[in-house]
Formats: sequence, structure tokens, C-alpha cells
Amino acid sequence: MAASGRSVVIDIRTRRAGKERGPEIPDDPDPLLRNVYGEILRDERLDQDRTLDDVARTVGMSKQYLSEVERGRKEPSSEMLHSVCDALGLPIEHLLTRAVRRITASRRIATHRPSGTPRVELLAA
Repeated sequence: MAASGRSVVIDIRTRRAGKERGPEIPDDPDPLLRNVYGEILRDERLDQDRTLDDVARTVGMSKQYLSEVERGRKEPSSEMLHSVCDALGLPIEHLLTRAVRRITASRRIATHRPSGTPRVELLAA
């Protein structure tokens, strides 16, 4: 398993009982879309040297809500995403394209982990 670059999963209860574990749990799941969108929107806002307050006022939302969107804690509606993109001068299709690139890149990183560094996860209860 380590040679393939995949995670090594150890279930403590199964290990204690001396049994082998069933099918391997897959590598890290893809990042949540709301996290990816939030990172992209924050990066774009910071690249423009704009504050949360400035963009939130332009959109007509609270600074706190925009902050939570940027941190991936809130799932904004498509209308809200469109409004934030408009406020940043970012075409919505660029947001979508960047999101696809980031998710694709994270998959490549996960599948190209160096073969000598297995990740061990302990599963309890």
C-alpha cells in the first residue's frame, strides 16, 4: 500500500481483534465547492486591495456573512455568488473555471504523494 502512495488505514478495533480491515478507505475527498469558491473570492478581493466591508457594501450583504463565505463556512446561493463576482468584476465563468482547476490540482497532489510517505489514519469507535 505504501508504494502506491495511497493512505494506510488502521481500524483500532479490528486491529485489536487481530482481523484484517475490509476495503481501503479512499484518499482525501475533494474539497467542498463552497471552500474553493470562498478561497477564490478572497484571493480576488485581496488582489484588488479591497476590504471585506467595501465588497460587502457593494453587494448589499453583511461583512460577517461575506467573511463566512470566503472561509467556506456558508453555502452562498448562486445569486449571491453572482453578486459578489459582479462586485469584484470577476465573470462568474472565471470563478467556475478557477474552481475546476483548483479541484483538479488537489486531485493530482493527492494521487502523486511520494511513495515513501504513507499517511496513517487511526479510526476509533
